[in-house]
Formats: sequence, C-alpha cells, structure tokens
Amino acid sequence: MTALPTTVGATRRGTTTATPPAAQARTARPSERHDPAADAGGTPRVLDRCRALVRPALEETVGRLHPWIGEMAAYSFGWCEVGGAPTVTSGGKGVRQALAVLGAEAAGAPGRAGVAAAVAVELVHAFSLLHDDIMDGDADRRGRPTVWKAYGTGPAVLAGDALFALAVETLAARPGGAGAVRTLSVALGDLVRGQADDLLFADRPWTGPERVRPDEYRAMAEHKTGALLGCAAGLGAVLGGAGPETVAALDRAGRHLGVAFQIVDDVLGIWGDPRLTGKPVHGDLRERKRTFPVLVALGSPTGDRIAALLESGAAPGTAAALIEEAGGRSAAMAEARRHITAVESALAGVPLAPGAAGELRSLLAYVVRRDV
Repeated sequence: MTALPTTVGATRRGTTTATPPAAQARTARPSERHDPAADAGGTPRVLDRCRALVRPALEETVGRLHPWIGEMAAYSFGWCEVGGAPTVTSGGKGVRQALAVLGAEAAGAPGRAGVAAAVAVELVHAFSLLHDDIMDGDADRRGRPTVWKAYGTGPAVLAGDALFALAVETLAARPGGAGAVRTLSVALGDLVRGQADDLLFADRPWTGPERVRPDEYRAMAEHKTGALLGCAAGLGAVLGGAGPETVAALDRAGRHLGVAFQIVDDVLGIWGDPRLTGKPVHGDLRERKRTFPVLVALGSPTGDRIAALLESGAAPGTAAALIEEAGGRSAAMAEARRHITAVESALAGVPLAPGAAGELRSLLAYVVRRDV
C-alpha cells in the first residue's frame, strides 16, 4: 500500500513527528508510457495505473501543508481518519487524474509529464468538494462524514482555501507555469459560475415560466463539472507539448464528458444503490435538488403532481416512481449518451497517440455505466 502523507500523524492543534517522505514506502511506479496490454484490463486498470502514477506526487504535495490542514486534506482523500489514523477508504475513482495523464500521453509524451496537471486539478477538485458540501449541507460523502461535519465549517473552508493555493503553486513551479495557471483559472471561474447557478436554481419554483429548464441545467453542468474535466485533459496535453488545436479538442471532450458524468450522478442520486454511492436512496429528492431527471419529468403531464411531492418533501419513493414513469430517468441516460457521442467526435477531430486515445475512449463507457 502506498504510504500516507507526512501530515497524517498530526492532531487537530498539534503536530507529531512524521516519517520523512524519502523514508516512506512507496508503491512501485508503473511504466510511464502507455502499455497497450493495459486495455485488456478495461477502465479500472486504466484508472489504477494513472492513480498509481499520480499518488506519490499528490502525497508529497499535500505533505507541504500545515499539519492540521494536511490532516483534513488527507481525510478528504480517504487516506486517514479524524485524528490522523491511517485508513483505506474510497477517495474517488480518479477520473480527473486519469484525464491529465492520458492528455499528456495523447500528445506523445510520457505519463509523468501530466502528473503536475493531475495533482493541480485533483487539489482544485478536492477544494471544490469541501466548499460544495458546506453550501449544500451534505453531511456524508462516500459513506462517511464530510470534512465540515468531521472538523467544523471554518476548518473545512480553510482547508479548501489551502488546497486551491497549493494547486496554483504546483502549476506555477512548472516551465510555462503562467499559461497553465491561466488555464486553471479559467476553469475555476467556470466552476464557480456553475456552482452559483446551481445554488440559485434552489430558489426557483418547480413549475411555471420561472422554473429551471433542461437547457439551463446543461450549461450549469458544463461549468460546474465539465470545466474541470476539460481542464484536466487540456492541461495534461499542454504539459505534454501538444499544440493549441489538440488542447482545445481535449478540453471540449472533457466538458462534454463532465455533463454526461453529472447527469449520471443525478440518476444515481435518485435511484443509486446506497452501498455503492455512499448516499441514502432518493437523497437528491429529499434535498429537493433540481437534477436533470426531475427537470425533464416536471415538463410532463404529471409534472404538477411531482412538483407537489417535491415541495412537501413527502413520499420520495413515490416521487421517484413518478419521475421514472414520466421519462425522467430514460431521458437523462439518453442525454448522457448524447454527450458521450460529442466526446467521441472531439477526439476524432485531432491526431492523438493511439494507445492513450484508446484509454481515453475506455473512460466513456465507465461514465455512463456506473451501476445505473
């Protein structure tokens, strides 16, 4: 098992002496160039390969934080429990990390060229989740308390701010870092715009001319989720030496992938198995979230009845059944597949290294398949 970051031994207000990074056990690094044989293992193997390449650098980077903040960061990544005790929990699938590594490999560079991009994007993603959980009032993520519930709201905000600053520092230290930071800043601006729209959606009526429309949702999802996925692939390509056309195509592909990813998350948020999602069944309905299946169903003949159930918060199971009967679930999956087709078109429009291009495409089926 890869060693935990040096900050994991820290307590809330104090510090314990940690083993120096050079002395920590490290997982052997995989081959830094794409191995075509990996395709036989499918998407999980692709994700594992990229995570194994990125993890040491991510740990080393997080290890530079203040010990208490570093502990919160390690907790958010699933590396430790509150107080710093090492643990092994799901820290996510690592899709953004994989996109950055594969973006570099698609440009013909070794995977290590995209590691700094992967680390920076992963740090920004973690920062956004810490703040997102606070704004949404989410108490659990991946089957355990969110950082703000475990450590407090103020500390979680501080940890998120520190992760963002660390992401900027990570890119700024690279050759051509100014351009990479600008790219990350644009993506972050889009992410904030999407988050703002998502929050404002909650105050709009379920029905009538002011209700949230599916087109508005698509724009929100591209900004909130797609921008960072596009940034990951594009930044990896930039650090891998790709030209502007290839970088733009990978960014566009990542944005479409993000919309598909978000919509599948919406489906899981209503009908997903809690043992797999780590969230309660019908959780998004209980929280009255304006998700894509709901917005489609609200435009159906049974929309008023669905709206009444959502407004009252009663019988989420009945609401879920009505949303499915109204075509919300099937329309959501069709929309996700449409964006996956757009990803394919973007990838087909530029020359990419064949092995990495194949692994990029292997992520597409994963996005729409995730046990929905």
